[in-house]
Amino acid sequence: MDRFRELQVFVKVAEEGGFAAAARALAMSPPAVTRAVSALEDRLQSRLLVRTTRTVRLTESGRRLLEDGRSVLSALEEAEDQARGARQVPRGHLRITAPALFGCYVVAPALGAFLQAHDDVTAETLFVDRVVNVIEEGLDVAVRIGELPDSSLSAIRVGGVCRVVAGAPSYFEAHGTPAHPSDLHAHHLINPLAFGRKVAWSFRDDGRNLLIEAPSRLSLNTNDAILELMRRGWGISRLLSYQVAPGVAQGSLRTVLDAYRPPPVPVHIVHPEGRIASAKVRAFVDFMVEELRQNEILRMQG
Repeated sequence: MDRFRELQVFVKVAEEGGFAAAARALAMSPPAVTRAVSALEDRLQSRLLVRTTRTVRLTESGRRLLEDGRSVLSALEEAEDQARGARQVPRGHLRITAPALFGCYVVAPALGAFLQAHDDVTAETLFVDRVVNVIEEGLDVAVRIGELPDSSLSAIRVGGVCRVVAGAPSYFEAHGTPAHPSDLHAHHLINPLAFGRKVAWSFRDDGRNLLIEAPSRLSLNTNDAILELMRRGWGISRLLSYQVAPGVAQGSLRTVLDAYRPPPVPVHIVHPEGRIASAKVRAFVDFMVEELRQNEILRMQG
């Protein structure tokens, strides 16, 4: 089996999470898939996959080869297309990840518009409130909110979002509106577990960092649940500006303590293919950069 075929088989095993699934996707027998990966490991003299009875897991060498291998295979496919005179149009399947509510409010509408413009592209999403390993989970593009760790992923900053304190107008009518972060001690606080198991909210006061630690009777692990209780007037919480934006626009929520907001949190689009990204990835990234930089949610920092 040639080296490119071995690489193709390895990439498919890593993406599918198993030899049998890769065999089905490649229309090969499971023994042939196993032989191809073993031959690749023998030639490289490096263990790429750790096999268990049910799944496979990438080693560190495997993760590096998966990233580089995808780029090599993509470049080979496009080179062959150019040699055949094929037009470089976006085509194929895209896998995209983003935080759950950001995906719902921002990414999904943009993705729908992109697919309407590109008939040869299909897509699926993974909207979850955790940092997804793009390489291990076979994703093409990710939207990341927060500072990025050093990595080999290509990243483009598209805007920022702020941490905001918000609640329902009915809550503030009943309990008063905090005028300073220190007033939060007297309010019903809903703690988002994503930021820790206790209320420890940072602010900026007269150019200085201010940390407010306060008791909370309720901690919730999903932002949907927090938003629902806020809309019902149970209490106030601190979320990211895009999460409360629809409620603010509808009048069911309003923000407070805006003068004390900390600096914005950056939003990036990241992808693993670098300068030789496939046509579908290049087109989608370019489209999303333009869409997100114009999106009002990413400029809700006032």
